[in-house]
Amino acid sequence: MYIKKVIIEGFKSYREETSTEPFSPKVNVVVGANGSGKSNFFHAIRFVLSDMFQNLRSEDRGALLHEGAGHSVVSAFVEIIFDNSDNRIPVDKEEVRLRRTVASKKDEYYLDGKHVSKTEVMNLLESAGFSRSNPYYVVQQGKIASLTLMKDSERLDLLKEIGGTRVYEDRRRESLKIMQETANKRKQIDQVVRYLEERLRELDEEKEELKKYQQLDKQRRSLEYTILDHELNDARNELASMDDNRRQISERMSQADNEVVELRERVKSLEKEIKASTKGINETKSEKEDAEKKRTEALKVVSQIELDLRDLKDRISSEKRAKDEAVRELNSMRKESEKSKSELAQISKVHAAKLKEEEDISKSIMDREKRLSILYQKQGRATQFKNEAARDEWLRKEIHDLERVLLSNRKQESLLQEESQKLKDEINKLTNHIESRRSESSKLEAVLADKQKHHNDFTKQKNALQDERKSFWKEENSVTAEIDRLKEDLVKAQKSLDHATPGDIRRGLNSVSRIIRDHGIGGVFGPVLELVDCEEKFFTAVELVPCGG
Repeated sequence: MYIKKVIIEGFKSYREETSTEPFSPKVNVVVGANGSGKSNFFHAIRFVLSDMFQNLRSEDRGALLHEGAGHSVVSAFVEIIFDNSDNRIPVDKEEVRLRRTVASKKDEYYLDGKHVSKTEVMNLLESAGFSRSNPYYVVQQGKIASLTLMKDSERLDLLKEIGGTRVYEDRRRESLKIMQETANKRKQIDQVVRYLEERLRELDEEKEELKKYQQLDKQRRSLEYTILDHELNDARNELASMDDNRRQISERMSQADNEVVELRERVKSLEKEIKASTKGINETKSEKEDAEKKRTEALKVVSQIELDLRDLKDRISSEKRAKDEAVRELNSMRKESEKSKSELAQISKVHAAKLKEEEDISKSIMDREKRLSILYQKQGRATQFKNEAARDEWLRKEIHDLERVLLSNRKQESLLQEESQKLKDEINKLTNHIESRRSESSKLEAVLADKQKHHNDFTKQKNALQDERKSFWKEENSVTAEIDRLKEDLVKAQKSLDHATPGDIRRGLNSVSRIIRDHGIGGVFGPVLELVDCEEKFFTAVELVPCGG
């Protein structure tokens, strides 16, 4: 078997489909200039046959595609045609075509134009001698030079690798590992077997114990049957005694029926007493309501009186405050009047002094005039004044001065008289105000005495009403106690009647009463027994008639 032909397209530097001439079955030499694609040619062969290009990622597959000028290459393939005349490849053909197609998202194998998996291709190559454990069926560039420079030990390892002994050593190590694991598992199995044997011994012991338990259980059941037989006999004896007791209870029930009849008679009498008590209670309630109304009216009157009294007290207190204020004002007025009087006395003294001074001045003026006239007479008018006009001027001046002094004195006198008159008027006003306040105070004292008298009368009425209310409360408490006692008697009688009445009849009557009460049904008046009223001597006959007695 040998490679007969190689076809390449889109792989690395081979853009277009490139096909070689048929190779010789002996030695073939590839010759070309640098960059002509010799290395890529051998890479294409290894791309199909060796595991150098296995497990490619997307970017690795893209790197294998042609990247030259022109339109981009989407996919590439390398196809190798084998001469299989010696049937080294287990295919019944003299010529076998193996193609590998690669793209950015696919990596597929084809055998004679049919799609096959990678595993099938690897198995086919293994059977043809292209073993992964011996990768030297393709000698890479530079390997020969490295072989010549290897040490003896390295060459020995290489020969072992080429001869396939390393594979056997690896398998030997794997076999030893498997044997070790098998020995460990055998130990585990031995431990499990020992555990199972111990468990079997325990189960045998438990089996013996189970047999003993079954024997004892049989004995226990036989004893239980015996005990149950004795208990059954005892129960039969007790049943016979219970029958005797039942007969005795029946006799007691007949006696109880007689007692029920008597209790019904007592219930009737109690109902009559309750009716009479209810009537008295209603009358007492009406009297109580009247008393409450009277008490309410009395309380209203008392509250009104208390309000009037409070208002009167407030008015009296306000009048007292006004009176005190008036007294204070009167005292202040009196003080002011006394002060004004003292001032008036002082002013009068000053006025008298001024009048006296005026008289003195008038006298002095008159004396001076006399003296002046005397002097005029002595000296003569010609000697005193230059002329008559000067004399008249001097006289007018003197007269004017004297008139001015006299006018000022008169003004001061009139002012003092006006102030004195004002003070007298104020004193009269204060005196009148004090008299009016005194009259009002006397009137208020009379009204207060009258109100106090009314208050005392109302207090007496209030005390009387409170005493009456206390008496009503006592009567109410006594009536309430009587009602409670009658209710207790009624409850006791009702319980006695319930005990005397058969259970189904009692439950039926209670159910009917509850339905009537819940749904408000009208026209239902209760049992016939409660609707019949007759004399006490006919109670038994009336009770027996509805029962068919």
